[in-house]
Amino acid sequence: MREALEGIERSFVEALAAAGDDASLIDAVRVRYLGRKGELTGLMKRLGGLPADERPAAGQAINALKQRIQAGIEAATGRAERQAVRRELEGDADDVSLPPRTGWSGSLHPVTHTRREMESIFRDMGFTVESGPEVEDDFHNFQALNLPPGHPAREETDTFYLDGGLLLRTHTSPVQIRTLESRRPPIKMICPGKVFRRDLDATHLPMFHQLEALVVGERISMADLKGTLSALWERFYGAGVKMRLRPGYFPFVEPGCEYDISCQVCSGSGCRICKGSGWIELGGAGMVHPAVFEAVRLDPERYSGFAFGLGIDRIAMMRHGIDDLRLMVENDVRFLSQFPI
Repeated sequence: MREALEGIERSFVEALAAAGDDASLIDAVRVRYLGRKGELTGLMKRLGGLPADERPAAGQAINALKQRIQAGIEAATGRAERQAVRRELEGDADDVSLPPRTGWSGSLHPVTHTRREMESIFRDMGFTVESGPEVEDDFHNFQALNLPPGHPAREETDTFYLDGGLLLRTHTSPVQIRTLESRRPPIKMICPGKVFRRDLDATHLPMFHQLEALVVGERISMADLKGTLSALWERFYGAGVKMRLRPGYFPFVEPGCEYDISCQVCSGSGCRICKGSGWIELGGAGMVHPAVFEAVRLDPERYSGFAFGLGIDRIAMMRHGIDDLRLMVENDVRFLSQFPI
């Protein structure tokens, strides 16, 4: 039995060496020595012909050889797998260990880019940038802004209501109210941020971005409002932009107006974007209504102010020639990659 074991081990070593790194040949060696009809299986069957006192030692010797053969097979298989991976990498035209030839750079969302640009302009004009909660109460979102019960803006078809009398803010004007509650005039502030309304089509989203400005002090007039708007749009679009005010009604301002700028696509000559008028409507504005001052315990006889708002998404669309507002929220990398930092 000893000679048979030594002979099997010698032939195994030679066969495994001859297989090299060929996985199929290594597997053939495994079958030859460890398979159901393999060399070691044949030896195990011969144990019954040995004297009873020799069988335990012979069985232990066979098992020890089996373990050595298994270890040799596993080691050879591991080497073969590593060699296969190495050959695959060497045959690949790209060296994955090298850094990329061109650096990857991210991009800003057009809304983010537009918001940051406008914030920078307002800061240069002496405004502070304020923020507030997106979940609001009725007082700050409606009542303090002179929007009485029964006003159409309060309908559930327009506003997202939550439990406990709360709601998702429909404009950023509540931040103006909170600022007036916490600070005394003079105040020059803007409040950019997300607002929420029940709407969805090519030009409306249920969540969009708004920026509102508020200036409160003594002897603030419509002339200050017009001058501020003119300075804003000349800085944003360039010195050639024109602006006009038109009468308009908003519950929180009196008098109120809407403001337009000359179309930046056709330079005011008339096109599809401005519907041939040469003007683009940007938002509403006006002098702060006395009822708003009374709601925050400010004397409307002493203080006056103006406010105006604009949709950041709409401004970004005009700036970049985007014709469908839904592109702003679809997170399509092909779309976003067009707006580098």
